[in-house]
Order: sequence, then C-alpha cells, then structure tokens
Amino acid sequence: MQKGSDVGRLSKRMAGLRPSGIRKFFDIATEMKDVISLGIGEPDFTTPKPILEAGIRSLQDGETHYTSNWGKLKLRQAISDHLQKLYKIKYDPTNEIIVTVGVSEALYITFTAILDPGDEVIIPTPCFVAYQAEVILAGGAPVEVPARVENNFMVDPADILKALTPRTKCIFIGYPSNPTGAVATREVLLEVGKIAEEHDLLVITDEIYDRLVYDFEHVCFPALDENLKKRTILLGGFSKNYAMTGWRIGYACGPDDLIEGMMHIHQYSIMSAPTSAQDAALKALEIGDPYVEEMVTEYDRRRKLLVAGLNRLGLTTFDPHGAFYAFPNTQASGMDDETFAEKLLEEEGVAVVPGSAFGPGGEGFVRACYATAYEQIEEALHRMERFMHRHG
Repeated sequence: MQKGSDVGRLSKRMAGLRPSGIRKFFDIATEMKDVISLGIGEPDFTTPKPILEAGIRSLQDGETHYTSNWGKLKLRQAISDHLQKLYKIKYDPTNEIIVTVGVSEALYITFTAILDPGDEVIIPTPCFVAYQAEVILAGGAPVEVPARVENNFMVDPADILKALTPRTKCIFIGYPSNPTGAVATREVLLEVGKIAEEHDLLVITDEIYDRLVYDFEHVCFPALDENLKKRTILLGGFSKNYAMTGWRIGYACGPDDLIEGMMHIHQYSIMSAPTSAQDAALKALEIGDPYVEEMVTEYDRRRKLLVAGLNRLGLTTFDPHGAFYAFPNTQASGMDDETFAEKLLEEEGVAVVPGSAFGPGGEGFVRACYATAYEQIEEALHRMERFMHRHG
C-alpha cells in the first residue's frame, strides 16, 4: 500500500453506510435565506418551563457527577410507573430498564448486544434513516420489507414471512412511523407477534412517538401479550413527546438478560446519560402530561392544515395518524421525489426530504414535517401552490 494512502483505513462495514438524506437537505437549507423547513423532525416547541427549571436546578444543586450506569433509580422507577399507567405493562426498574443518550444510543447498544456477524434484521420501510445504519454498524444485515400506501404504510405480515431466512434474528418495528405518520393497528401487530413466536425471533420496537397520535390508539407492542414481552425490547424517550431533543435522554426496556448485556456496552462506551438531563426527564414524567396534550392539540391543527393543503394541490397524501409528518406523493408534479425536493428548495425555498432517503417504499414521496408554526405551514403551502402551477 502506498505510504499515506487512506485505502483500508476505514472498516469494511463503513462502506455499507449511506449519507443521511435528511441532513443533506437540512445542510443545503441552512445556507439559504428565507427558507421554510419542513425537513427536520424536531419539535418547534421549547422544553416546557418546569422541566427546564428542573434541569437548571439539578446543575445548581451540584448534580454534576456520574450516575449509575443504568441511570438514576428514581427515573427508572418513574419510567416503569409511566408505562404501567399508559399501557398496563410492568418493567422492573432495577434490572429491566436502562437510561440511554437518546433512542439513538438505545438503538446502537440493542443491535450491538444481540447481533452476531451476518445476523439479519427485518426492517419495514420507509423508516427512520438510522435503523439500517445501526444494524450495519453492529455487524448485522438489514433486510428491508417495503410497506405500501395502499395498506396505510403498515407492514404486511405476509411480507415479513417471505423475508425470513435461517439468519433472521429479529423483527424491527417503529410505529407511529417516521417518515409516514402511519400508526399500526392491534390486528397487524398481533400478526407480527405471532410470526416472532412461531420462528423464535426477537422484536425491537421504537415507540418514541407514542404520545403523538391523532384520532387513533397507539398500541404498545410488548403490552399485547406477556409472552411477547419476554422477547421484545421497547425503545422510548423524551425528545418528541416533551420537546427535549437536545437533552438526549432515552430508555430501553426488556428482559433482564438482554438489558444487562446492553448495559455493559453502554457502560464501556457512554458510562451514563447526562445527570441534569435525567433530572429534567424525571420532572417531565411527573408533571408533563398537560404539556404533551397541549402540543398534540396544536400538532393536530397543523396536521389537518398541511394534509388538506397538499391534497388540494394534487400532491396526494394519505391521512397520517401519528408523529408529525405528512408523506405526499409527487406524481402530479411529473418529478421523482429527489428532483421534486431539489427544485422546490431551489425555486421556492421550501425544504422537504425525498422519500427514497427512507428506504424502499419511499420512492415517489416526500416527507413534510409539520412541527413548525401554523403560519409557516400556510406560507409553505402558498409557495408550493406556485410551484405546482409551474410544474403540475
């Protein structure tokens, strides 16, 4: 090898990672003036004041040291009580819950703990861009199963069955869905659970948007059945429900042997989640419900505005019942999703994300996030109307 060459300096698994399509358009938009971003999936609300004050008070009280690797016991107990209250599911806070640096870290330590090289993970798509990447980083192989708009972007259990091989280790599901806003029905999830039991598979469920649902019931997957709970790792967090993205607090719940394995990876790579952020998260669970309800009401108002406006423009949009995303079809523009997003940003200063960035099944759609001010959405629709008059 030539001296100074960078050939071979990165691991082979890095070659399997594709750049985030979300960040690509976000980075372009930040360099432009007068851009309305419907791109980044982040609440535009500031963390509610009592939660902010709890974090500040934690620092002022000198809570600047490591906590247990597992996270503060009071917070783990509060997470246990929270899930029991919402979904009638019980996790032991001493050995079945770990506090992580957001759900992103929870994803990483989950896959690192359970996957051997070449193990396959079935992932319904379109989905959040990190899912496949985290599997690859853990040495596994993501197997993408497209969910279709005609099925309201819920995965078809028959497609999961077709994707099974002797290397399949687990099924990954994430509802409410980023990027589609889909919410899975109890019937579909029970079918997924039946497949997992019959083929002795683990299930990983990302329920970060569980409180952000509209005219629909969120079904907590491990709460469906005690036997399913024994083979499921539940991922959740505070970023979306409580507008706490920058605090970086998430959690994982599951069988004690799996959670302990994850804890060892967390212990060596992270040590512990930020202490003051844990105290803020505890306050969120104690007093946060009214703020969540207020945000959900406002998101729903924006959701109705955006979905109706997109449909009026001929950008056919299925009715999303969760998270804060609409997923319109770009066919009426005569463009594929990548071209549509590029031209819309260039010509009208409206940033959306191509659906193809989220994997198979996303082609021909774009993700538009309505976690931005109502007036901004109105202006974005006005600009998109001009755009469609030129191109539709």
